[in-house]
Amino acid sequence: ALEYASVQLQGDRGVVLEAVAQNADALKHASEQLRADRDVVLRAVQQKGDALKHASEQLRGDRDVVLEAVSQNGDALEHASVQLRGDRGVVWKACSSDEFDFCVSALEHASDELKRDRGFMLEAVKQDGSALEYASVQLQGDRGVVLEAVAQNADALKHASEQLRADRDVVLRAVQQKGDALKHASEQLRGDRDVVLEAVSQNGDALEHASVQLRGDRGVVWKACSSDEFDFCVSALEHASDELKRDRGFMLEAVKQDGSALEYASV
Repeated sequence: ALEYASVQLQGDRGVVLEAVAQNADALKHASEQLRADRDVVLRAVQQKGDALKHASEQLRGDRDVVLEAVSQNGDALEHASVQLRGDRGVVWKACSSDEFDFCVSALEHASDELKRDRGFMLEAVKQDGSALEYASVQLQGDRGVVLEAVAQNADALKHASEQLRADRDVVLRAVQQKGDALKHASEQLRGDRDVVLEAVSQNGDALEHASVQLRGDRGVVWKACSSDEFDFCVSALEHASDELKRDRGFMLEAVKQDGSALEYASV
């Protein structure tokens, strides 16, 4: 309702305090003077961190105000001053704003300098490997950082440098966590039998991302189909080579495990 109040009331501290306590975005309708009032802005950002965008430039550079804002919503970091977006404590508070889930998206708004900070980003990827997306190009090519990232979140492999997506140990660490991460590996490693065996052991459907040659390898395909000790992974057969689907002996064994494997047999 503050939007429709008179200019005089939009500059009335008592009215504005009540307004932002009820709806933090009402701050945008407050007078310029009150958008620079520390208590008014604090009241707003404690309700909704993103209301920081309506605060004065001076208060968007106030560390205590920004800490309150990013504690409520990590993505409010976007509206902080350039200086505070490079402040380790502020950015970490933004990333930790949700006690149940590391707020990786807040890193998008961190300074480039902080994204180049190995110690900071190493801690970030330990919390959530996908933080690697926001690391500097140099750190995306740092073997130690990437190993930590893929150990926490295998899909972080897609943000690693081309060189590290061709690193056997890095890719093995990823596919052991999640077989489907094989899709982010280099073409050469998608043709590495040992790497693919690890991937399909974790998830039979990872066979989809193996090389053409390995999708025709009886041992690899059978391992994919047997990836779940309690349930024959019939769907992996979809990615087997046509030659293997025509192999009577192989398909006979498959249908003995699960008759629905007949769906993938040759005509």
